[in-house]
Amino acid sequence: MTNSEDAKTAPAKAPAKDPWELPDVSGLVVGVLGGTGDQGRGLAYRLARAGQKVIIGSRNAERARTAADEIGFGVEGADNGECSRRSDIVIVAVPWEGHAKTLESLREDLAGKLVVDCVNPLGFDKQGAYALKPEEGSAAQQAAALLPDSRVTAAFHHLSAVLLQDSEIDEIDTDVMVLGEVRADTDLVQALAGRIPGMRGVFAGRLRNAHQVESLVANLISVNRRYKAHAGLRVTDV
Repeated sequence: MTNSEDAKTAPAKAPAKDPWELPDVSGLVVGVLGGTGDQGRGLAYRLARAGQKVIIGSRNAERARTAADEIGFGVEGADNGECSRRSDIVIVAVPWEGHAKTLESLREDLAGKLVVDCVNPLGFDKQGAYALKPEEGSAAQQAAALLPDSRVTAAFHHLSAVLLQDSEIDEIDTDVMVLGEVRADTDLVQALAGRIPGMRGVFAGRLRNAHQVESLVANLISVNRRYKAHAGLRVTDV
């Protein structure tokens, strides 16, 4: 067989997938653990306002239901376990101090779920905010170690809770860095970020790169304090 005949019989190479061709996530239920805190509450509000079905979780179910009623847009409140079980995608927005303990207690409830960790391990002193380095490398890697039966990604680290909760703001002009091991999962999280007007989800590497993404929040806090701002990020040329 000649080389030209080989070329004719060889299977055609599949075209490269368009990185901006993302799945429809509008029918998925999103749970927000830590949904009564500022960041979680803001994310719940923005996603629900965009038409997503949202359940916020808390250690105290009554507190979660009260916060859900205040948010409106059909948001429901439940304890963390019920929130995890009823959701397709679960955003972890709990304080760093309770991160490990919370996830350990929800290992079974989060089995099979797509988990999105947005926790930033930070310390504070007289000089301001500074990054902490967990033993596992990052909060997201800690989550992956504690949740072996879940699909763990990382995203939504750099969003201002003030802007998220401001009902007078229609669009939030920022990019969301998304990290994870499986493209299908990061595509889902990118698509979820894109549900919020003004936002865009951008793939930013595997979980081993999560530490610097989480740490950058310390720099943004310094920017905000100096310039009295609510800074976000934009990635250029993509």
